[in-house]
Amino acid sequence: MTPAAATATTLASGDRRGTQRREVVAALAITTTIGYGVLYYAFSALLAPMSRDLHISTTVATGALTTAVLVSAAMAIPVGRWLDAHGGHGVMTTGSILAAVAVLAWSQVQNTAQLYAVFVAIGAASAMVLYQPAFAIIVAVTAPPKRANALLSITLVAGFASSIFIPLTGQLIQATGWRHALIALAGIVAVITVPVHAFVLRRTQPTAPASSHHLRRSPARVIRDAGFWLIAVAFVLHSAALAVLAVHLVTYLTQLGHTPTTAASLTGLLGLLSVTGRVITTLAKRWLPITLIAATIIALQGIAIALLPFIGQSIAGAATSLGLFGLGFGVASIATPAILLDRYGDQGYATIAGILGTSTTISRATAPLAAAALATGIGYRPLILVAGAACLIAGAALALTQHLPPDATTRRTAC
Repeated sequence: MTPAAATATTLASGDRRGTQRREVVAALAITTTIGYGVLYYAFSALLAPMSRDLHISTTVATGALTTAVLVSAAMAIPVGRWLDAHGGHGVMTTGSILAAVAVLAWSQVQNTAQLYAVFVAIGAASAMVLYQPAFAIIVAVTAPPKRANALLSITLVAGFASSIFIPLTGQLIQATGWRHALIALAGIVAVITVPVHAFVLRRTQPTAPASSHHLRRSPARVIRDAGFWLIAVAFVLHSAALAVLAVHLVTYLTQLGHTPTTAASLTGLLGLLSVTGRVITTLAKRWLPITLIAATIIALQGIAIALLPFIGQSIAGAATSLGLFGLGFGVASIATPAILLDRYGDQGYATIAGILGTSTTISRATAPLAAAALATGIGYRPLILVAGAACLIAGAALALTQHLPPDATTRRTAC
């Protein structure tokens, strides 16, 4: 083969890989948006009519969603190990089939036991189709310089899941009832995500499955790293604070004197500005370490939300506080994979992310319940201040990890 022909072959191969990568990113952006929209956000629109029809309290019904989140947390590590060994094609295809079946079964539940059983399946499906497996595939098929943009693309699109699926679910409920709404949502999952995962992701399998010896080492090398535990503390506290605010913020804003409609509109700033925060984080990564960026944004969140009790009586004051807080609302989605990749490389990434994801998901699931009990005892104002303090501690813990670099035996370079 002539040098020119060899060059042409190399360029063609590069073009094919680039096209494949873009197809995978686009596919995962669409399917994670649908996954979050149907498996998580649609619940808020379905809660009231479902509770009335099943003759259960909203607290009992909400417990089903908490069950799903906890099941997802329990599966994070085993799913991560499978992703490292076998890739994401089989996991995400199977998960999307399970999701469609589970949502369809949800439409037919007649009692609390059936509802909770369905949400165990929804939790399992969530572990197999949301960010963890999607990010693992991006790490596997994308060169390090292109990963940040690929991850940003997915999280930017998925950031609109609530904006799309909560109103859509509400319209379906109004037009057809909650059971038929779920049948329609199950159809969306089945018709779009199953074939996309089955066909678009089929070329994302690892060329050489990871050895069992390597998979045994992945957890060990992070567990003995003090920096990992600081990262875990930071994101557990941050996840808890975000979950508390997401659930209790509207109630607190009404206590500050805002109407329910105004309180809901102000809370909507969190989701809107989370997209802006993700873009800022990705752009800033060109000049600053991602750990420092995340630590700074999370600490600023703590200051911003701690100001709410003092300036939140006015719309302008509340908007300022929540606007600054909202800039960091989606920072963990971008920062977590980047920090783990910077610190440990991409070998065993999914397993390491699963270890961290287990603790942060449990925190996100349980913090709102603990906050409700705390608010009953001490009131909402101290609760908001505690959430602010949690963000400040999280930012400090994350910043401290920069001074605890992993040693040579812990670090694994990117492939």
